[in-house]
Amino acid sequence: MAILSFHLCLGDLRYSISEERRRGSTVGQIAQDLEMDTKTLSSRKPRVDFEGTKRYCDINPQPGELVVNERIDREALCGQKQSCVIYFDFFLENPLELHRVTLEIQDINDNAPKFRNEAIDLEIRESAIKGARFSLDEAYDPDFGTNSVQSYTLSANEHFILSPQRGADRGRLPEIVLENELDREKQDRLSLILTAYDGGSPQRTGSVVVNIRVLDANDNVPVFTQPVYEVSLPENVLVETVVVRVTASDADEGLNGEVTYEFSYLSIDSENLFTIDQKTGEIKVKGEIDFEESSSFELRIRAKDGAGQATSCTVLINVVDVNDNAPVIIIKSLNTPVLENLPSGSEIGILYVQDKDSTSNGDIKCSIEQQVPFKLVPSVKNHFALVTTTELDRERQAEYNISVTATDGGATPLLSSKTFHLSVADVNDNAPIFEKQLYSAHVAENNKPGSSVLSVTAKDTDWRQNGTVVYSLLSSDINGASVSSFLSINGDTGVIHAVRSFDYEQLKSFKVLVLARDNGSPPLSSNVTVSVSITDENDNTPQILYPSPGGISLMTEMVPKAAQTGTLVSKVIAVDADSGQNAWLSYHIIKSSDSGLFTIGVHSGEIRTQRDLSESDSMKQNLIVSVRDNGQPSLSATCALYLVISDNLAEVPELKEMSHDESSSKLTFYLIIALVSVSTFFLTFIIIILAVRFCRRRKPRLMFDGAVAIPSAYLPPNYAEVEGAGTLRSTYNYDAYLTTGSRTSDFKFVRSYNEGTLTADLTLKKPQSAVEDLEGLDAGMSVSLQV
Repeated sequence: MAILSFHLCLGDLRYSISEERRRGSTVGQIAQDLEMDTKTLSSRKPRVDFEGTKRYCDINPQPGELVVNERIDREALCGQKQSCVIYFDFFLENPLELHRVTLEIQDINDNAPKFRNEAIDLEIRESAIKGARFSLDEAYDPDFGTNSVQSYTLSANEHFILSPQRGADRGRLPEIVLENELDREKQDRLSLILTAYDGGSPQRTGSVVVNIRVLDANDNVPVFTQPVYEVSLPENVLVETVVVRVTASDADEGLNGEVTYEFSYLSIDSENLFTIDQKTGEIKVKGEIDFEESSSFELRIRAKDGAGQATSCTVLINVVDVNDNAPVIIIKSLNTPVLENLPSGSEIGILYVQDKDSTSNGDIKCSIEQQVPFKLVPSVKNHFALVTTTELDRERQAEYNISVTATDGGATPLLSSKTFHLSVADVNDNAPIFEKQLYSAHVAENNKPGSSVLSVTAKDTDWRQNGTVVYSLLSSDINGASVSSFLSINGDTGVIHAVRSFDYEQLKSFKVLVLARDNGSPPLSSNVTVSVSITDENDNTPQILYPSPGGISLMTEMVPKAAQTGTLVSKVIAVDADSGQNAWLSYHIIKSSDSGLFTIGVHSGEIRTQRDLSESDSMKQNLIVSVRDNGQPSLSATCALYLVISDNLAEVPELKEMSHDESSSKLTFYLIIALVSVSTFFLTFIIIILAVRFCRRRKPRLMFDGAVAIPSAYLPPNYAEVEGAGTLRSTYNYDAYLTTGSRTSDFKFVRSYNEGTLTADLTLKKPQSAVEDLEGLDAGMSVSLQV
């Protein structure tokens, strides 16, 4: 939308044109006078504005001319005024300009002289002496100046001549002069032709018949008390009010001395406003007098006696202005809607206050009643510019109803008011604002892709597209991946959705920036930080590090027979990848060969004796331990521990036999392979196998030597090796031995760093239940565990 600046042009444009020009006639080259080409003039939407209902002129923008639009009659507009002008305003837009145009109307001779009556009747005594003067009715011509009545002529006759007229007397009251005495007996009636001439070109004329009746002697003519009567009359005078009374007297007696009064010259307007009493000479108001229509009147009164002799006088009536017209407020131009970023002091409209009264009655004061960011600045006469006082803000107020009051300067002031509507157009001057400075969201891990995370909301107080907000995620990386692979946002609603399923163990929290942009031109934007926290769920089962889960190896613990109450026998070590209470582990023995013999620490996983061992206790003890986390629901894992109550593994014959049988079976398998594949070395393998079997029976080999080390294969992903921490509180060393050939295992309980443990060197035979768990173990493996 274009901003219209306002320029007042104080230099008037003035044109002159004769009346009665045909419609479309050129008044003036207005584009040339404004030093403007016709294309620019047409683009700036020129227009004219007249105060009345008639548009006497209009604009033809193509040739840039001011042309006649309606018939212009000078006599109707100005009457007998010396100067006849029409004022109107000429407007241009983009930028807004006002020019005051004065159009002077020149008179043409379009009216012929006209007498008031069709005939003039005179009665003259035959005793009238030579040189006697007699006044006749004057002719009326509404034209002005030389186009009005300039002279008279009288038809040829032997008794009367027309009195010569000089200078200012031309066109005034005609008089005839008796040149030769009358003789009623010879001729009692005369008919003369009086002709009036104007000074126009072509010249126009008007005639009237003068009928003269010759009477017996009438020695005196009527005489007015004063030749000119001048009075003042307020314009609001009531009808039938006496304006003035003219008086004429006649010294004759009887009928010759009776005087009657009549108008000898009266304009059409005056004829509708005044009347005269023929007998008394009182002039009264007949119609409504309006100062704004005519400020003065001139009446010509003729006094005539009974014999027909007459004389004349002039009545001048000055109309006094009364404050009877309230101001009328006219909006000449108003730019609405107005851009809200318009600078303070910008002019956005023109108001014109019309008051037909004159002098102080027409002095106008104009003001705005309410508290609004606008004021009125006076400019050309009775024109006011509407100006902003501050920069507008549509977001605070989008519309104004402006009440303007105009007061005139009369003794009793009259006022009028006008209210008009002004709207403010939006400008994209407000960026979107988020409801919060920081948004936080908590998302449970293992969420479904596409689920809603949270909703952000930004508001823009601008209007329509300037206030329409579009949301987007600013590009960034999260752990080396694009933010779009984690979240997406609905551009219209601001709802943020998860693109993937989150894993708390891999990503605990991250931050993204959300951009809110409006659709203005140019667009404005703002951003906000969204912090997303992943909440842990109990989705990881506890992992048992010791003893090894899944039967990978058989972990046999040897318990000395002399173990007392509270002796540390073994320890279950487990971890949980979850966090918080989901990783709080508790240990429980869910199955035991002897339920009253061993107990386990709920939080430590340490297995201790509940009582002193006795000879009646079974040598083989099996425990199944459950490790549970504290999640909801709780997840658990189990492991089996094999305990042998003995001071020497050799005391367990079942373990030896099982090892021997198992070893024999494996030896047979080796023999078959050797016989098939390498027959040439058959004898050699027999010797080697016999030597190996012999060596195993003679000397057991160390299975566990030194401290027990938890293999890294036991540790789940993302977990570090545990040493001296975690759920195992103390450090223990275990030694275990497995023979190479016979598969006979020796388990050596070396030392505990806890006072409640014993040291022993015992050899046991593996129990039958442990044989299956020992399958697949490499002979001679040595494992060290240190916790």
